[in-house]
Amino acid sequence: MRVYLPATIGMLRQFVADGKFTPLSGTAFALTPALRESYISGDTEELEYAALADAARASLRLIAADEEGEELPRRVVISADVDDVTLRPDLDDAVVRVGGPVSLDEVAAVHVDLIEAEPDVRAAAEVVDEADLGNPDAEFVLGGAEDHELAWYAPQELPFLLELM
Repeated sequence: MRVYLPATIGMLRQFVADGKFTPLSGTAFALTPALRESYISGDTEELEYAALADAARASLRLIAADEEGEELPRRVVISADVDDVTLRPDLDDAVVRVGGPVSLDEVAAVHVDLIEAEPDVRAAAEVVDEADLGNPDAEFVLGGAEDHELAWYAPQELPFLLELM
């Protein structure tokens, strides 16, 4: 199953160094039956994009949790094809749990914000919890970050990408 793993630049660096990535609590996002049922229409590509967007929002939460402020304010989503996946509709329609670490050879692509997104991502990370609770002003700020498309990178490009950061 194609899963979308939320991460940060620091986590991505560790992934490239170690060759494996263990998502926080095994949490990932995917096109699940529950996600498909929650949309009136949409093809597979559109629904996978919705799962990727959920993972990008979760990446904001990881950035927000960085109390030292050492993380670059860029959302990261790792797309991987993983066999050991458990559906978690009790958490949300697109949430799944992966059974263990993900290796670099399971990665299809990595999606990362460009530098232009940093101010909006920083602002969104500060209000993501408020947005989740329905605050319309926070949702507006979050929308500023979500307006930025994530850039696509092949797994073999990651060392070069990280070297340039």
